[in-house]
Amino acid sequence: MPTYVFLVAGEYLGAVTGDHYFSDRPTSRFEPRTVRVRLGGQEVEVTTAAGVFSPEHLDTGTAVLLDTVPEPPATGHLLDLGCGWGPIALDLARRSPEATVWAVDVNERALDLVRANAAQLHMSNIIAAKPEDVPHDARFAAIWANPPIRVGKDTLHAILRTWLPRLEPGGEAHLVVAKQLGADSLQRWLAAELGEEAQVTRRRTDKGFRVLRVVSPA
Repeated sequence: MPTYVFLVAGEYLGAVTGDHYFSDRPTSRFEPRTVRVRLGGQEVEVTTAAGVFSPEHLDTGTAVLLDTVPEPPATGHLLDLGCGWGPIALDLARRSPEATVWAVDVNERALDLVRANAAQLHMSNIIAAKPEDVPHDARFAAIWANPPIRVGKDTLHAILRTWLPRLEPGGEAHLVVAKQLGADSLQRWLAAELGEEAQVTRRRTDKGFRVLRVVSPA
C-alpha cells in the first residue's frame, strides 16, 4: 500500500498510507465521468473521476459555501484552496472573468481535471497548480475553500497558517467545515492564531455545515 507525502509551499507535513483524495497520485483507475452541476449561476457539464473529492456530484459543503459567499473581487488573484475537480475555482472564474483564479491541490489527477474542465467551459483565467508552484509573492484578494479536514488537525493548521496570511489587506477568506468535523473548534483556533486584528466570524450554518469568514487586517 503506497505512502503519500504532503507538502505545503515545499514544507514537509507528514505522510498518510493509502489512496485518498488528498494523495498526490491516486492509484485508482482513471475512469472519467460526466456530471451536471450548477456553477456560477448556470448548469454546466464537468468531468470528474475516482481518486478526487466527491466525484459523483457537487458535495453539500461546497454547495453551501457557494450559496453563501459574496460576489468575489472582479480582478486580482483569487484562490481555491484544495480544489478537487474544480467546482469552487470554476465558480470563481465564471463570476470574475477578469481575475486570475488559482486552483491549488496536491492531487495531480484533480489538477488535470480542473484544467480539462476549464478548457471545456472556455475559461482561460484558471491556473491549476500544486502548492509549491504558486509564486511566493502572490497575494489573494479572496480565498474560498472546502479545506481537507481529514488530513488531520496538525496538517490542516499548517495549511491554513501558510495560506491565510497571504490574503491582501482587507481580503476575505470563506471556509466551509462540517460542524461534526470540528467547525467550532477550528473557528476558535483561527481567532487565537490570527489575533485580534483579523476578524473571524461564522457567516452561516446550513445542512450541518458552518461557513467561516476571515477578514485580513486592512
